[in-house]
Amino acid sequence: MPIAAELEAAIHERIARFDLTWSRFRDDSLVARIAREPGVWPFPDEAPALFDIYRRLYAATDGAMTPLVGRALEELGYDRAYSLRPSGTRTTVPAWEDAIAWDGSALSTVRPVTLDVGAAGKGYLVDIVAGMLDAAGHEEYIVDGSGDIRQRGAATMRVGLEHPLDTTKAIGIALVRDGAICSSATNRRRWGAGLHHVIDATTGLPTNDVIATWAIAPTALEADGLSTALFFASPDRLAAEFDFSYVRMFSTGRVEFSPSFDGELFT
Repeated sequence: MPIAAELEAAIHERIARFDLTWSRFRDDSLVARIAREPGVWPFPDEAPALFDIYRRLYAATDGAMTPLVGRALEELGYDRAYSLRPSGTRTTVPAWEDAIAWDGSALSTVRPVTLDVGAAGKGYLVDIVAGMLDAAGHEEYIVDGSGDIRQRGAATMRVGLEHPLDTTKAIGIALVRDGAICSSATNRRRWGAGLHHVIDATTGLPTNDVIATWAIAPTALEADGLSTALFFASPDRLAAEFDFSYVRMFSTGRVEFSPSFDGELFT
């Protein structure tokens, strides 16, 4: 059924509020204020789920995945002005336990830190919008946040898996029903040789072994976070914490997928 005008307006307003909290690309966001000075920072009710999944994935990747990579991204050129020019400096990404503490409602910082929740935040926003559709009585829908997708309904959704080295091709098709699929690839948001948005926090540099991932999970928050974690951790280790299926492609061209993957691969 069509979305009512009131619901559409409410969705746009909810997206705007999420951006005002989490965006590191605007001066008036909560994240921008945290980047300027240390302190104790209350967060809205949505924050616990996002910090919780980051904490779990931080542990599962031995610190490679963290929301504290914002400054490293800025220094590499992925900054608020989109300069796409490395600054020439490189600040060590701080360890979670050395820089921040989360008590379930507020974040305490001992120094200015630049948060970047792009590895899971967009998927979470997709879930929030999906929840609004659920609450309004919608039983069939697709919420597509630029490739982070949540689907509900009786029909099975077919999703092409874009080839990271040739975007005119797909390496396969995933079948998704009443769940979410999210992807990450180093060919997206790439601005120079070896420069892209998937940062290994243990080195402060872009990763180069895995070049594309797809994760299918019950929620887009989980699928989005796992699609990034798959660049750094073994699927078996992640499977100890999460229920998901996956496909990932390495720089050698090798493709790896889970036994539970529902779909077809062409390579």
